Amino acid sequence: MNDLLDLMVEQNASDLHLQVGQAPCLRISGSMTPLDGPQLTPTDTEKLMLSITPDVHVQNTKLNGGADFGFAFAEKARFRVSVMRAKGNYGMVLRQIPYKMFGLRDIGLPDKIRELLYRPRGLILVTGPTGSGKSTTLASMINYINENRDGHIITIEDPIEYYHPHKRCIVTQREVHVDVPSFSEAIRRALRQDPDIILVGEMRDLETIEAAISAAETGHLVFGTLHTNSAAKTIDRIVDAFPANMKDMIRTQLASSLVAVLSQVLCKKIGGGRIAGYEIMVNTTSIASLIRENKTFRISSDIQTGAHLGMITMDTHLLSLVNREMVNPDEALEKAQDPVVMREKLVQMGHQLRGL
Repeated sequence: MNDLLDLMVEQNASDLHLQVGQAPCLRISGSMTPLDGPQLTPTDTEKLMLSITPDVHVQNTKLNGGADFGFAFAEKARFRVSVMRAKGNYGMVLRQIPYKMFGLRDIGLPDKIRELLYRPRGLILVTGPTGSGKSTTLASMINYINENRDGHIITIEDPIEYYHPHKRCIVTQREVHVDVPSFSEAIRRALRQDPDIILVGEMRDLETIEAAISAAETGHLVFGTLHTNSAAKTIDRIVDAFPANMKDMIRTQLASSLVAVLSQVLCKKIGGGRIAGYEIMVNTTSIASLIRENKTFRISSDIQTGAHLGMITMDTHLLSLVNREMVNPDEALEKAQDPVVMREKLVQMGHQLRGL
């Protein structure tokens, strides 16, 4: 197992897949790369699993068919591990979490975003599909606050991914199912722990969403994540989580407490590695009234005209990555929110596309 983890760190792989009937497989720059060697047998995967899985999670896997946990590999990296049973055998997927924190510029965020991190209260949402780099973006933002503001940061995660040492802030990191039973319970308790900033790893259910919004309203800066792929869909998803008689109230609360929504996708970078494509929406009086009046479909046009506030639509950002020769046109088209318009623009710009 140590050899596999060393190789993962050395190759800068994002994931390691261990499944019966297949040689170990690394995901490097978004592509699956099987390692040379024999296929893994049921005994191999069980031994590999037992070598790093704590007893409590081994029991969990036997009872519930799977378990998730984080673990540190010496001083080299941390991993988020998912153990599963498949066809009666054990399998594992390990996601690498680098120790190195990225600066906001390193991950391609505009300088305007920094101003938002000095807000005394409100809700900042980072959204996108699984594996789009949300944890990395949030860790960079929390690290920036930790280095540039003083206060108390509480993170609530499942499992804890990036470790944040105390810098200018005191940082309390709580793991769901280890330190506290649930996200919503952790947020409620956090409010009695004198926090300035609260990070909610996942806003999965109604209780958690409600607790996060009320924490943002009562004078805390709250960060959260959702699996949506645009600002408008993020607002719809939150409102749709509530019963009909509460929707208007939630729209009003969101309109006043939302600071920004950052949606992201990870694209394969030309020459290897990956780069994020962003949509950034900063809440303005105009956007707040669209949220209150349930006209979220018009948010996109406000984002297009809000460049001076640091706003950008996903497709505009993807086009700029193509123009800067960081992402190839097919990759941008695949990740675009409006593929029809994106295709037209790329063709007008003289790009060759697959299937054309």
